[in-house]
Amino acid sequence: MIKTYVLIVFSFCATINIRAQTPASSLPAELKGGLRVQKAQKLYWENGFTLDYANPKLVNRKVHLGVSYVSSRLGSAMGSNAIKQDQLFISGAYHFRSQKKLQPFVGLNTGYFHADYEKAIYDDLPNSAFLLSLDGGLYYNFNAPVTAALSVGYNFSSGSGSSGPGTLYPVFYQMSIYYTLSKTK
Repeated sequence: MIKTYVLIVFSFCATINIRAQTPASSLPAELKGGLRVQKAQKLYWENGFTLDYANPKLVNRKVHLGVSYVSSRLGSAMGSNAIKQDQLFISGAYHFRSQKKLQPFVGLNTGYFHADYEKAIYDDLPNSAFLLSLDGGLYYNFNAPVTAALSVGYNFSSGSGSSGPGTLYPVFYQMSIYYTLSKTK
């Protein structure tokens, strides 16, 4: 299941990269990579990696596409007995004021969630779900090749433990720090 999802994400990114070889305006296409820190309200810290892609052909760089992976294995579950959970998702965001340093944005994310309960006694509990969430926040381009994003989001596919994973909470907060990997005209 995850291999299929990763293949779809890779194909999607490759298609966008091929179409983006000739930008429509003077703004460069940018690929940024970095670290993401995510916190579910009243639950775990999850850390991971993220990519952000913007191209002038995508509504004059107002639309950003991204891929992210976060895990409690790199956060709250590191060195503790917290449940190990992983999230892999793709995102699309619309950036207002895309020419400015400070850009408010709204985004839609979809992906896959999996919790590893580690003991056979919990095998009957739901431990995976497809993700669908909205988020909004601020994106700031520094004078260096560094960018920061802060947002708050809402998972529509949260669980109660009987109808979905009990550790998939609806409200989350995230911070991403990006480094510009590629800038092409």
